Amino acid sequence: MLRHTTLVALEDANARIDISDFEKVDMRVGRIAEAEAFPQARKPAYRLVIDFGPVIGRRRSSAQLTTHYMPEDLRGRLVVAVTNFPARQVGPVRSEVLVLGVPDEAGAIVLLHPDLDVPLGARVF
Repeated sequence: MLRHTTLVALEDANARIDISDFEKVDMRVGRIAEAEAFPQARKPAYRLVIDFGPVIGRRRSSAQLTTHYMPEDLRGRLVVAVTNFPARQVGPVRSEVLVLGVPDEAGAIVLLHPDLDVPLGARVF
């Protein structure tokens, strides 16, 4: 039997949007400059500072990546993030970008990232 979230995901996968809707989401490549434990978070997470290059600069985020990644493994890693969502307050951290990932079979997040070096701030399209 499929779980409710699986059914919703299947329905969402069949929904259609216009290209103009997709173009509203500003997804950019950044490099994690800082990663540290975030013990105040309700769920295990890291505080991140991500460098998106000279135009966008550095932005902060909170990300639940503790299952597959250690802070020292995250520093220097390229990631993809949504940069034009409104900032959210996550405990004492103001999360300014949404780092993108997908859940593994157990629900732990696996980062989306370029497999080659690309310019910081490059837009995903």
